[in-house]
Amino acid sequence: MGIDKFFKITERGSTVKTELLGGLTTFLTMAYIIVVNPAILAFAGFPEGPTTVATILAAVLGCLLMGLYANRPIAVAPYMGENAFIAFGLAAMGIGWQQRLGAVFISGLAFLALSVFRLRPWLANSISPSLKYSFAAGIGLFLTFIGLYQVGIVTSAAKGMPVDALQVHGSSLLGAPPVPLKIGDWHDPKVLLAIFGFIVTCALLDRKVKGAVLIGIVLTSVIGVAMGYGEAPTGVFAMPFTGEYTLEPIFLKLDVVSALQVSFLPILVTLFLMSFLDTLATLIGVGAAGDMLDEKGNFEDIEKPMVVDAISCVSSSLIGTSTSGAFIESAAGIREGARTGFATVITALLFFASLFFLPLVTPFQKLSYAYAPALMAVGILMLHSLKKIDMDDLTEAVPAISTIALMIFTYNTANGLTAGLVLFVLMKIASGRWKELNSGSYVLAAMCLVYFFFGLPH
Repeated sequence: MGIDKFFKITERGSTVKTELLGGLTTFLTMAYIIVVNPAILAFAGFPEGPTTVATILAAVLGCLLMGLYANRPIAVAPYMGENAFIAFGLAAMGIGWQQRLGAVFISGLAFLALSVFRLRPWLANSISPSLKYSFAAGIGLFLTFIGLYQVGIVTSAAKGMPVDALQVHGSSLLGAPPVPLKIGDWHDPKVLLAIFGFIVTCALLDRKVKGAVLIGIVLTSVIGVAMGYGEAPTGVFAMPFTGEYTLEPIFLKLDVVSALQVSFLPILVTLFLMSFLDTLATLIGVGAAGDMLDEKGNFEDIEKPMVVDAISCVSSSLIGTSTSGAFIESAAGIREGARTGFATVITALLFFASLFFLPLVTPFQKLSYAYAPALMAVGILMLHSLKKIDMDDLTEAVPAISTIALMIFTYNTANGLTAGLVLFVLMKIASGRWKELNSGSYVLAAMCLVYFFFGLPH
């Protein structure tokens, strides 16, 4: 059987050349994940070299599965948002990266069960559209804040300031005013470099330049290293799975037993819902770009891509990285005409080839002024969901906005997501509109209440 017939290239109105171009375009738009994902996970104690290899392997396996099994031009790699939750959202709980991978594994199994037993419609209908959009927007704002903070554009108000200075001018009723943040040191050249990188990245995105985020990272890094802020790559080629690029420190090192404790329930619920909703939103988004939706706006044969994403979640935890899933950047390849899984296979092969050029990549992971603008830009793109929140219906708006606010102001996406699910049910009941709820809404709210009573760090 030839490539054309296996992938139904001609049948879907495409050509091999078009699929090749689409696969290349998708790779260029999402290759930044090779730099950014290990840099984020390093904050949770993940070793950078092995995590870089794991990131690439997760993308290779996910893309191959999506291309060969689902036959869709949708690339798969470790998610932005989920990696931030793993690294920063769980920091206060004092758990190791092994336990965090265990949670990814279990949530992936739950996602797989949902897909295999076709329970997706039941769960999807349990969460209102406004709440779904608030999850995406909140995670986007969370990523933006991480970028701003890591590079020093904003910083802690207490940094370098006597404690007494924060307690002045207090109110007799409200106490001392909270001053958690302040503007950073804009005399620091690295802060200015980050601002430059952010503007360049956003401008390139606006001009729809292929690989805009990657170009922004590389350009800012080159300028920064030339100014003496960081080290240039010391090599070009290296054999993967050797030396600092071995997988041994993280491969199959997940701790599943610890992740089965009751205190991990909110983590599991959050990871599961983030994966599920990210996948659902991405499939619908790229499906619309590639005429893959039916007349009712549903993704045709959605179960196969959902199964692929679920398997990718599980395999990522085994390899040693955070949750993987369908990337919205796949829309770039689809706009170039990609319509089949052959394009995704090409993307997988390009990711695999990058394994041999890791010395070019790893220096960028230590340059926060280079990757922070990418976090900020990607986060702002995710805020596009805000305009879809129904602000005229307070039973929708209150849970949605509360979700976003608590994600940011508690520096924990799980707090916001779980609070939103509980508030959604409470608002509907208090407004006498409980008939708009289904059994899934109550189940999710009950699980989230367990989090607030037993899972919150004290």
